[in-house]
Amino acid sequence: MQGHTQDQAGAGPQHFDPLLQMETQEDVQYCFQDRNSSCRKALLSTSIYITLYIFFSLFSAVTVFLNILVIISISHFKQLHTPTNLLILSLSVSDLLVGLIVIPVTTVALMEPCWDFGEYFCGFYFYISCLCASLSLGNLVLISIDRYVAVCDPLMYHSKITITRIMYCISINWCCCIIYDAAIVKIFVNVQANKSERKAAKTLAIVVFSFLSCWIPFY
Repeated sequence: MQGHTQDQAGAGPQHFDPLLQMETQEDVQYCFQDRNSSCRKALLSTSIYITLYIFFSLFSAVTVFLNILVIISISHFKQLHTPTNLLILSLSVSDLLVGLIVIPVTTVALMEPCWDFGEYFCGFYFYISCLCASLSLGNLVLISIDRYVAVCDPLMYHSKITITRIMYCISINWCCCIIYDAAIVKIFVNVQANKSERKAAKTLAIVVFSFLSCWIPFY
């Protein structure tokens, strides 16, 4: 009986410690301190934080420097004004945007625990990322067509592939990508504003992903 009584005493209700609860709440940091339902801050160690920032900064700087070098070289020297080099110039401009905007903002988004740039800049960043990817893909397709004609029909290459035609193709590529990515961003912004349409957005994403998965191996 005494042992049973001691067990009950030991298993009694624990005392509430408000100081311990306050300390626990202070250790947890949220992106918005006034709302505990917001995302928690995932803090990195100082050494890892600095190392990653240096790495991504160097990567961005090298990307910008090399693409500027290509752009200046092709633009300055007239002997480099060939259809193929114009396509490479267009590709370098799109990659320059990646180094100037996409990589730095992506670095901040990955490294920092919270997004502090607002909703509009988030949409702009998403648009520029999609635009650069579309431009790069379009330029690579044009370069592939240019090389295909040069290899398979070298005698007719200079009559089929001219600087004027290449400039038209580059202009069409940029215009289509700008309009297409603007429409895509608009669709997903509207979907985020209207939660009832999320199912349609998921269906659209599945269809697009399936389409790309089927065609990418062929290309």
